[in-house]
Amino acid sequence: MNNFPSKETVERLRREYPAGTRVELITMDDPYSMLKPGDRATVRGVDDAGNLLCKWDCGSTLSLIPGIDRFRIAGAFTKKIR
Repeated sequence: MNNFPSKETVERLRREYPAGTRVELITMDDPYSMLKPGDRATVRGVDDAGNLLCKWDCGSTLSLIPGIDRFRIAGAFTKKIR
């Protein structure tokens, strides 16, 4: 058994977070990351594992992992937090 999301889940994420979408970090469970709540990034794509490939304004290229990291579309106050 693997922990990869289904093809349908990955396709949904690609529709929900197309390249160019701006996201804002709420929390990240990565003790080595220098990112902090409120940091913003531009989504560059979604990989086959369902990770959001991000280019952070601070220069980082760390991906977001839906279901583990919490984030929202930047400026969207009605958007469900992931």
